Amino acid sequence: MSVVGFDLGNESCIVGVARQRGIDVVLNEESKRETPAIVCFGDKQRFIGTAGAANSTMNPKNSISQIKRLLGRKFADPELQHDIQSFPFRVTEGPDGFPLVHARYLGEERSFTPTQLLAMVLSNLKAIAEGNLNSAVNDCCIGIPVYFTDLQRRAVIDAATIAGLRPLRLFHETTATALAYGIYKTDLPESDQLNVAFVDVGHASMQVSIVGYKKGQLKMLSHSYDRSLGGRDFDEALFKHFAAKFKEEYKIDVYQNARACIRLRVACEKLKKMLSANPEAPMNIECLMDEKDVRGFIKRDEFEHISAPVLERVKGPLEKALAEAGLTTEDVHFVEVVGSGSRVPAVMKIITEFFGKEPRRTMNASECVARGCALQCAILSPTFKVREFQVNEGFPFSVALSWKPDAQNNEPQQTVVFPKGNPIPSIKALTFYRSTTFPVDVLNVDTDDMQITQKISTYTIGPFQPSKGEKAKLKVKVRLNIHGIVSLESAMMLEEEEVEVPVSATSEVPKDATKMDTDDAPRDDDNMQEPKGALDTADGAAENGAGDSEEKTVPMDTDTKVEPSKKKVKKTNVPVAETVYGAMAADELDKAVEKEYEMALQDRVMEETKDKKNSVEAYVYDMRNKLNEKYNEFVKSEDIEGLMTKLQEVEDWLYEDGEDETKGVYVAKLEELQKVGGPIEMRYKEWTERGPVLEQLVYCIRSFREAALSVDPKFDHIDISEKQKVINECSEAENWLLEKKHQQDALPKHANPVLLVSEIKKKAEALDRFCKPIMTKPKPAPKPQTPPPAETPAPEAQTPEPQSSGASEPSEPASEGADQGESTAEQMDTDKADPSPA
Repeated sequence: MSVVGFDLGNESCIVGVARQRGIDVVLNEESKRETPAIVCFGDKQRFIGTAGAANSTMNPKNSISQIKRLLGRKFADPELQHDIQSFPFRVTEGPDGFPLVHARYLGEERSFTPTQLLAMVLSNLKAIAEGNLNSAVNDCCIGIPVYFTDLQRRAVIDAATIAGLRPLRLFHETTATALAYGIYKTDLPESDQLNVAFVDVGHASMQVSIVGYKKGQLKMLSHSYDRSLGGRDFDEALFKHFAAKFKEEYKIDVYQNARACIRLRVACEKLKKMLSANPEAPMNIECLMDEKDVRGFIKRDEFEHISAPVLERVKGPLEKALAEAGLTTEDVHFVEVVGSGSRVPAVMKIITEFFGKEPRRTMNASECVARGCALQCAILSPTFKVREFQVNEGFPFSVALSWKPDAQNNEPQQTVVFPKGNPIPSIKALTFYRSTTFPVDVLNVDTDDMQITQKISTYTIGPFQPSKGEKAKLKVKVRLNIHGIVSLESAMMLEEEEVEVPVSATSEVPKDATKMDTDDAPRDDDNMQEPKGALDTADGAAENGAGDSEEKTVPMDTDTKVEPSKKKVKKTNVPVAETVYGAMAADELDKAVEKEYEMALQDRVMEETKDKKNSVEAYVYDMRNKLNEKYNEFVKSEDIEGLMTKLQEVEDWLYEDGEDETKGVYVAKLEELQKVGGPIEMRYKEWTERGPVLEQLVYCIRSFREAALSVDPKFDHIDISEKQKVINECSEAENWLLEKKHQQDALPKHANPVLLVSEIKKKAEALDRFCKPIMTKPKPAPKPQTPPPAETPAPEAQTPEPQSSGASEPSEPASEGADQGESTAEQMDTDKADPSPA
């Protein structure tokens, strides 16, 4: 079973796997720990990850990056509109109001949803993990930002399904970092709480969390974030600065050239990293645009000045996280900084000033999320036994249910079922009284984030038919699952029925007999407490349905036989129809899975075609070199020129007409060359291998012959005729070898050999198979010497001795007769062996 954690970054991704010795970050095909989150579409295939990054500069309009920024967001989203302006690829609004990405693939214009693109990235990460583990990867844990909405979480689940993965959990990146930090700590306090602030400044967003640690557990005290504050904003500030500077100095506008934009952004990212370690840094780009080389220079102070609008926003998430946790800066014991964007000195300075203490970097800033996800996957998997460590995760949003009461013209009512900070996972139950089918909306409430859509989904409960014609009592279960996705799990109609139960005078009623049909919903601590905002009456009064007993027993007299009336609850499942706004339908998901399979198959075919083309090219170069060197003596001089011409023709064909052919054409061309070059290779191989094999056969003949002619006593037990057979077999093999060798020595090297290595091996095996059983025949075991038989005298007649008293002795009991007989027989033997004189 696979235990894998994926860190899906906006710019790059990291794969962590659990092994017996701990968590490892695996390397991709270029032996790098980070894999770019890029999908590049070509005329023949897709290039994903490192291959996509290599092709993105040459094919910018078809290279899709920053896919996380597109996922689960409306096209009209102001942040998305701001991001689209810097994208080199084309993004349009789809029929459902969500973005569609356009790229040219297989010679035609195609459109892809962000979910499909994320699935392609996950497929590449899955292949990297499988190549490292040498086994199939299905179960995994995927890291997501804490600010991901319900729709974005569903999109990640759909993308994983398309890629053939089964996420055991969508894990918040802040929680993954906290787990990777705390699970290895052996000095956590048992009673007091250790408070640690984690500041994660990534490529595109900033997340802050305050975590409370105790021995064997962690609790998320607060979350805060700025979804558009990251390392790329510093890159953008440098990009705008130098774009304006180059326009003034060199009269070039990089905004008019997509390739020039990409090259300048890459250079600005490198410049930012240089300024993190140096007070100043230069920039040099050759042939940026219009065949002009450009140069620039900037100091760190100037960089911080042009980045001031970005730096001013850093303090906001820090203040919010501290306020939500109800702590002061003195209550925070340590500050841990992670994320690629946190390396900017100005950011570190702001964090230091805010907390009043120096931030620490005890964790790998880039790999901590992947390691935490792999640890969580190991905890959820039965494959590994992990140290006991409890993760108390809190939901970052408030979610409510909204409905309309039965009475007409009444305002919709709502109740918060999962408040902010609610444990994950969790189940709540609500009770409604309704007579007909009714809808219930799931809403995001109490949020100051304008980018979060209020309405998540709508559930239609019904149809149902109350048996008594009154309003039915409906118990509805709402689940916040382990991924942070809210859904209305089930609805059940509860009806009371009276039944007669005969009870005898001597019978006893168990104390808990009234709870036989109680609801079996799990009630685990506070997670299973039901809200007090569910409907109770027709006009919308609230009722907590979990505490009700669902059976009522009439008191009975146990002295006499009675038949009490007992109320029993009848439970009927009510259908629930789900509508999630913006999510993929089941049939759309199936089509996406099929499309991904077709594209993956096309990629595989093209890779195999490239391999075969490379094989033809390698064969041409290799054969040409060998013909001039070690193969020269094994080809006739007049044939070498023709073969060289053939190789040159194939090489020219590869770079002209054969540049773009199918796999079958390359296979046929390789076979055509091997028909000509194969005999040459065979003659060279036979010549190099013949000597050692001949020596082996000669040694075999000599060894068996010497053994057969030996006078060593260890061979004395072998019959002379058998030894003669061995001598004859050796002579026959020697004669065959001498004859064949004489014929072979008479042939030139360029002629086909008559003495083949395979024949020599076959002859040696036959000789060994014939002679070895004879010469290794074991000696017969010596016959055991039997001692001569002892002479036994003839038996004499026994005569009774006369009694001295003349009176007979009383007879012994029958049970002692055997012993007496044995004693007499022993006496007789003694008398015979040593007779005494008369």
